Amino acid sequence: MSTSYDFDTVIDRRGTWSVQWDGVADRFGVDGLLPFTISDMDFETAPEVLAALRARLHHGVFGYTDWRLGDFRPSVAHWFATRYGAEIDTDRLVYGPSVLSQLSQLLQMWTAEGDGVVVHTPTYDGFRKAITGLGRELRGVGLGDTEALERELARPDSKVLVLCSPHNPSGRVWTEAELTGMASLAARHGVAVISDEIHADFVHEGHVHVPWTRVGGDGRWALITSASKAFNFPALTGSYGIIGRAGDRAEFLRRMETAEGLASPAVLSLTAHIAAYREGAPWLDAVRAYVTGNLALVAERLNAAFPDLEWEPPQAGYLAWIDLRRAGVEDDEALQRVLVERERVAVMPGSVYGAEGFVRLNVGCARSKVEAGVEALIRGVEAVRGAA
Repeated sequence: MSTSYDFDTVIDRRGTWSVQWDGVADRFGVDGLLPFTISDMDFETAPEVLAALRARLHHGVFGYTDWRLGDFRPSVAHWFATRYGAEIDTDRLVYGPSVLSQLSQLLQMWTAEGDGVVVHTPTYDGFRKAITGLGRELRGVGLGDTEALERELARPDSKVLVLCSPHNPSGRVWTEAELTGMASLAARHGVAVISDEIHADFVHEGHVHVPWTRVGGDGRWALITSASKAFNFPALTGSYGIIGRAGDRAEFLRRMETAEGLASPAVLSLTAHIAAYREGAPWLDAVRAYVTGNLALVAERLNAAFPDLEWEPPQAGYLAWIDLRRAGVEDDEALQRVLVERERVAVMPGSVYGAEGFVRLNVGCARSKVEAGVEALIRGVEAVRGAA
């Protein structure tokens, strides 16, 4: 299949029940904004994935399925081996409808109401909702603050460290030394680790993702992930996990198959995962290179407009996490009013992740849209600074 891909053509997503495009009013109160928000991309998924889905649809029978049959587990092993040089035991695999559903189930297994769950700040809002929604106490520590991390893990009722690897929203890629240190601290204090690695496939050149399987050892841990983020098919649902201890795996599967009634996964999700992991690497490399160009454009335009910003692209992902405080912006609400009312764009404010003065700009889209978004952001910042 051709390895020439078109990412410049704009695909109209309006009217497709898209959260990013059709649901923008739910968060911003106004319809018709140009959105740079929820973390899905505006690109078609890999043609190899589309071909596999069409072939499966042509079969025409969509009965109950079992993710343990067929090529799903071998395809995951193939991906970890070829992408990360990591050998995994497929008997450790589990399946769930989404990464966040797996997180919720693991938190219910390993914590009780009122227990502490440690996360890095700024914090992906999905983590915040899952943790606090279950009645657990969210305990945040700043990125790279090892002393604060150990202090929180040492608290007797801190039961789980939820790790985002690579980190969302900052795009930081943890080094093997950092991950080994976190594993050592968690083991020392008897804390389980849940490593969400859904952004791992989008690590940029010069950085290397280290799966938690490499550092977790005999501790209590789970790696949860999905191909849906990198290959842009989250609406198909589907995710999988690797759980370290046999007893925890058995309990997780028991809960999913009995208490949750989720014994049969979506067959199109299995189909998409297998095609992505077996055939989709060239497309992923191409889209990542394109996004690298988008991020470079954002850096060029922002730093030309605001030299003090000195913004650098993230180490992973297609989400530009921008600290606007160095450009003189402290008031999230004032900036959002200008962006929504005057510029007609939707950009995620840093306050969603517990970081005032930041924005998260999704550049997983055609370059023409990125240009429109970054120029709107520049005008918005200039307007807020001028009104100060």
